[in-house]
Formats: sequence, structure tokens, C-alpha cells
Amino acid sequence: MEGVTEPCFRELVLERNAPESLGGAFTEFIPVVDHVLKIGRLRDALGERRFPAPVGLQLIGSNLELLAGTAARAAQAGVPVLDINFGCPTKGALRSCAGSALLKDPAQIEIIIKTVVDAAGAVPVTAKMRAGFDDDLLLESLARAAEAGGASMLTLHCRTRAEGYCENVDWLRIARAVAAVRIPVCGNGGVETHGDFERMRRETGCAYVMAGRAALADPWIFSNRIVSRKEAAEFLLEYGRRLVENGKFNEKGAAARVKQLVHFWTAGALVGDARGDWLRLEPAALMREIGRAGTYSSTLWNAQNL
Repeated sequence: MEGVTEPCFRELVLERNAPESLGGAFTEFIPVVDHVLKIGRLRDALGERRFPAPVGLQLIGSNLELLAGTAARAAQAGVPVLDINFGCPTKGALRSCAGSALLKDPAQIEIIIKTVVDAAGAVPVTAKMRAGFDDDLLLESLARAAEAGGASMLTLHCRTRAEGYCENVDWLRIARAVAAVRIPVCGNGGVETHGDFERMRRETGCAYVMAGRAALADPWIFSNRIVSRKEAAEFLLEYGRRLVENGKFNEKGAAARVKQLVHFWTAGALVGDARGDWLRLEPAALMREIGRAGTYSSTLWNAQNL
């Protein structure tokens, strides 16, 4: 979800799902590598707007001093929840001994969580991890480490680091985590439809369910609302506009971010069999095609500078 679930996308999703359907969200992970992050950086990650559903700030790192300092500043910034990422499988995370690299060492995970919990004060701290590094043999030990460190909730992605984002998922691993700890477990992995939320809870006993890539395909998955082609096109065009208005992207860069969503998009039957053709279009042409498919005028997207 890195590079996608920044404030513009996240706010569009939160606007379209009531808090009773979408209980909360998290930022993309914020690396804590060589310095304590400034309050302004943390507030930028959270975005300016606030919603009834809380938005937690997710950190990734392994340096205890830097994590503690950043957690303390996050508390000062008014962060409602702090989450620690022990799941990212990227080479960068592995090189810095962060993310899923720590899945080999439950004791270190416990230390990191306790350090952040102590520094965060009254702010609850949660942990997100995969089922293991190369295999799931340490799953229960990892879950218990999160609990012993003081995590208020454990989110378990049921694939291992080695499995990446393979198609097959094993929800039994989530059930094993539920049986191993007393804190709430949030299941993650293999959610494709709204019905999967309840099915995962029923089959695993987890208290909550997290959707990641499924929300990129259909931002309305949480409320199970079937939207029109026009509403689906509006979301994509609005996402592009907000990225430009945010000041971090020009129109070409924003359209490239929209193209990332088109890879997954299913909402409103907007893309359908045209996905391959759309992904081959240049940014300006893609945005115009989205507008036409949703019966919008092309003037809704200013493509003159693309």
C-alpha cells in the first residue's frame, strides 16, 4: 500500500464509508531511519482532515531511540493510534533490519513495541506483522511477543514474507494468532468481497478485518454499496485532482497514480475488459477515457499540461 494510501486516497475512502462500516484506517508506513521525525512530517502523513473513524499513524524502523523519539512526537501531534509495521517484505526494509526482517526475532519485536508503548504515553500502540519470515513456525511466538510488548491490537497478514502477495492464503494462521493471545486480532489477507469480512471473523475468531488491495479495487467494499459508472469515474478523477491540488504532483504524475488504481479497479464496472487498453494509454488520454467511460465531460480534467 506504500505510495497509495496517502491522505488524498484515504480521505476519499473515508468520505464514502460511514464509520460503522469502516471502523478506522492507517497511513502508509512512515520510515524512521536516521533521525527522529518532526511533528510536521507526522501531521502531513495524517492529512489535514479528521473523520469520525480514526486514522492511525504507522511507523517502520528498528532503532529504539529514534522510534521512541518519534512516538513521543506523534503523541504531541495528537495521533489517535500508533501502529508498528513488522510486515513490509521489501528489500529496503530487509536491509535496514525493519519490517518483516524482524520476524526472525520475536524478542526484538517485543522490545520495540515496549519502547514505543512507553514513549507514546496514553496513545494506544498496535502492531502489524506477517505470519512469519520464510515459514509460519514462529507465528505464536510472534503474536505473544506483540502482546507482551504492550500492543493493544495485533493485525496479522496471513502470508509469510516469503509468500509475498501470492494468491493462496491460509486463514488458519489468523485463528492460531487469535488462540495465542488475549488482545484483539485483526485479520488481513485474502479479502476480496464485502462478504469476506464476516466470513473471516466467523472462520478465524478475529475481532476485526483489514482490507488493503481490495479497497484499491473497490473503495466502497466496506459498506457494500454498488456504485454507478459515473460514481466510479468521479472517484478516480477526483483522486487525480486532489493530488495536484495537494501540491506534490503535477498532472502527469497524478495521472500516473490514477493508473496504479486502474490496475486493480473493479468498482462501477467502469474498467472491465478495457483494462489492458487503458493501462497502455498516456496519462492525458487515460484521464479523458475515464471521463468518457463515466459519461463525464473531458473538461473535468485539465489535460493541457500532461
